[in-house]
Amino acid sequence: MVNINRIVLMSILAISLGLPTRSNAQAGAGAVFVMTNAADKNEIIAYERNTDGSLGRSRRFSTGGRGSGGTIDPLASQGSLTITEDHTFLLAVNAGSGEISVFRVHQALLELVDVTPCDGSEPVAVAQHGNLVYVVNAGGTSNVVGFYLDRNGKLKQIRNSLAFLTTANSAPGSLSFSPDGHTLLITEKATNRIDAYQVHADGTLGPIVVNPAVGPGTFAVFFAPNGAALVAETGSAGGNNASAISSYALLPDLSLSAVSASVPTLGAATCWLAVTPNGKVVYTSNAGTSTISGFTISPDGSLAPLAGTVLATLPTGSTNLDLAVTSDGRFLYSLDSGTGVVSIFAIGEDGLLTALGERGSFRASAGVNGIIAN
Repeated sequence: MVNINRIVLMSILAISLGLPTRSNAQAGAGAVFVMTNAADKNEIIAYERNTDGSLGRSRRFSTGGRGSGGTIDPLASQGSLTITEDHTFLLAVNAGSGEISVFRVHQALLELVDVTPCDGSEPVAVAQHGNLVYVVNAGGTSNVVGFYLDRNGKLKQIRNSLAFLTTANSAPGSLSFSPDGHTLLITEKATNRIDAYQVHADGTLGPIVVNPAVGPGTFAVFFAPNGAALVAETGSAGGNNASAISSYALLPDLSLSAVSASVPTLGAATCWLAVTPNGKVVYTSNAGTSTISGFTISPDGSLAPLAGTVLATLPTGSTNLDLAVTSDGRFLYSLDSGTGVVSIFAIGEDGLLTALGERGSFRASAGVNGIIAN
């Protein structure tokens, strides 16, 4: 009866918002979500995604918290918005109010089910594996803290899960669970380090293992399905299109061994990356040159440029902050904060990109952060 009532209530809400109901929403392919990060009222912009990759109507859903505000990339992170592995829940950080919001996902319709303090200042990224959720806080003491996520979308903080990074001002950029969930990696932009923690059976973390990055400008880390840790690098200050991407093998002692070291993206300000669900291709967002680069991922974790490396060039000033690949691996979406649009690309079987246009419904240079596709 509870489930029946929930379906009825969600259908009524969908009709009131002008969104598809549960019965006819199957005609769509999914959704794309963007976070406004607004300081007065943080919101999620939900776009209906059509089967051809185009984006239809959009609606806004309040997170119940406040973002940091700002203009271009105020959070300086990847993972401020993420979706659970089963695509049931959407997780969003509220950097201004120090909270995590959880939404139940119904295609392009969101239902806010929880808003929880994150036991730190300025949460910038969140990661999930199974019933575990960890969030990294950039403000104050720069820490990471864990939660259990129950079947109803409620978060409960794990006792003794709070762990500190190497310094109080380490400027964490992202965090990622290994495919087996036994390791958590966190990037420190200020120290150019990658922190590794063993994840215990009770959800707590072991002692920090600090790894120096092989290239300058470490920003985001993401595990590929084969276990390779992929790291986006902005490159050395003052370099001309000096950004790169590296891959690492995770060793039993939690040290990282470089497999492909600083492969050039032929772009600038490479900060974000997205991996196809089959684990064969990784794309990087090069905000300084408004381009997207692509690389194949070998079974051993080594990287090789796709075609001419740069697969797409966006209009000047796009300042493309982040990327999202659909769960079926057919489409790539770019969050272009400088122009206030989402750029749409079809992904070919060879990994190459075909531009399909753009969809805009947020103010340019308004501090948006985070994009995810369902």
